[in-house]
Amino acid sequence: MRTFAGIDEKYASFENAQVLLQSIPYDETSTWRKGANKGFEAFLEASENMELYDIETDSEAFKQGIHILPSILEKSSPERMFQKVYENTKKLLEIDKFLTFFGGEHSISIGIIKAFYEKHPDITIVQLDAHADLRESYLGSKFNHACALHEASLHTNLIQVGIRSMDVSEKQFLHKEKCYFAKDIVGKTDWIQNAISQMGTKVYITIDLDVLDPAIMSATGTPEPGGLEWYPTLTFLHKIFEQKIVLGFDIVELAPIENFHAPQFLVAKLYYKLLSYRLLKNET
Repeated sequence: MRTFAGIDEKYASFENAQVLLQSIPYDETSTWRKGANKGFEAFLEASENMELYDIETDSEAFKQGIHILPSILEKSSPERMFQKVYENTKKLLEIDKFLTFFGGEHSISIGIIKAFYEKHPDITIVQLDAHADLRESYLGSKFNHACALHEASLHTNLIQVGIRSMDVSEKQFLHKEKCYFAKDIVGKTDWIQNAISQMGTKVYITIDLDVLDPAIMSATGTPEPGGLEWYPTLTFLHKIFEQKIVLGFDIVELAPIENFHAPQFLVAKLYYKLLSYRLLKNET
């Protein structure tokens, strides 16, 4: 049995785990550099070489228990992938565990978010991303990675952070007062509390790794210059967990580069940081 970070099976069994980790290694609609379907394996390998004590929170988050679910391997069409992810997430939401998801490309989030907002109509979706992903349809499908947050923009309280690339057609779906463009927030912190004040009590977080600057995260399908840095991003995420009820999150778009391990190690640390913030919130 392979486990996250090589943790002992007593922390990784379904029965003992508070956290479920669902892999969706789908990469069929990405339009430039492929490889996000290989992200989960690279992430797991990196996690096995990571210290499990977190200095910032003075915690060992793995003791919450982290269970890896069987991967969703559907790839016959974007429509069928959406349906399978949506139905799977609805079932998972009936289980009293914290749900985490790992892509794959960003289109995997469409079905996840739909299941979450149907169960929690008052949910806020927090999107960290270089791209707006608000297209109504792209290349003949509304389940393309470029459409990942379109439905969320119509049905949820959507907060977008780190955006620095979009098509003109997306402007009609953009809520400017809730979109924090990278050029306006890099090097600043005053925006953080303002963004959090726009969120409701319940939050789901979707993180496209290209939100980070390519200097620290180059292993994505569509890297964009001018992205967010490590510590400010963690500060923002920590404050969300501290002040809101985070119901789950996904991390997408890790496309490993051969013989270059830093990006997947960053992602393993990022995932574990989020679990550490959750544990700290639950203990206070």
